[in-house]
Amino acid sequence: EDVDIPSRRVLITGATGLLGRAVFKEFNQNNWNAVGCGYRRAQPRFEQINLLDPIAVHDIIHDFQPHVIVHCAAERRPDVVESQPDAASQLNVAASANLAKEAAGIGAFLIYISTDYVFDGTSPPYKETDVPNPLNLYGKTKLEGEKAVLENNEETAVLRIPVLYGEVERLEESAVTVMFDKVQFSNKSANMDHWQQRFPTNVKDVAAVCRQLAEKRMLDPSIKGTFHWSGNEQMTKYEMACAIADAFNLPSSHLRPITDSPVVGALRPKNAQLDCSKLEMLGIGQRTPFRAGIRESLWPFLVDKRWRQTVFH
Repeated sequence: EDVDIPSRRVLITGATGLLGRAVFKEFNQNNWNAVGCGYRRAQPRFEQINLLDPIAVHDIIHDFQPHVIVHCAAERRPDVVESQPDAASQLNVAASANLAKEAAGIGAFLIYISTDYVFDGTSPPYKETDVPNPLNLYGKTKLEGEKAVLENNEETAVLRIPVLYGEVERLEESAVTVMFDKVQFSNKSANMDHWQQRFPTNVKDVAAVCRQLAEKRMLDPSIKGTFHWSGNEQMTKYEMACAIADAFNLPSSHLRPITDSPVVGALRPKNAQLDCSKLEMLGIGQRTPFRAGIRESLWPFLVDKRWRQTVFH
């Protein structure tokens, strides 16, 4: 018998990553025909595409003819960008520019995922119209990527988002979930940053925003330009770690708040809070409370299995 394939088509880059997996799932479960592509971890679930290969990119876009492309692929680790600037610029800028050109060629709506790190963190909250001033190379490459996609395709949406967490395959996949081991192993004290103000955001919520944006755009071609989305709970890493401990009834007295600005690694903005009112006024948005989202994300990584029973039964 015929399988009903939805007529709305979406292509997701970086579909093997933390955000990409959530975006793929969100579209797939909401009556879109979704194709995900990745590179190192692609097979067997996703198409293997090297985004730095213009011919491969051209071919998949022309074969699949997506209505929407959500560009999640990026080098998003600030310290890696500092150590490998050329590779990061290739992926974050050149590949993004090429995708925007290809999207324009078939009239597809491109959503380019950007970051709160385009701002210097000195005068939050930031509106879409505020002037960016990135402090680190990661923020600079993402800002250059924004400019490149908008220059090559003025029908693009740029979606800036902050630090992400969600259902990880490994704890290191998110700057939020990576703290879980330090929280769980309470026999040794752990220093936690209590200087930088963050707004942890669940990838499921960002995925819902991408889908809502895409669906609004199908009805209204004026939906384009720059948008902000973020969780609305302000926390330092120390406060996130305490909230994680609280969510699993674990002790937090071994966690030590460090209030000095960090001296190692790429510079970080102190508070790059995003003003999300533009999307909210369009009726777009979804927010998962941090404790609920973090419990759902982390319980498979609990070391003490007895806790799983009490947390979920």
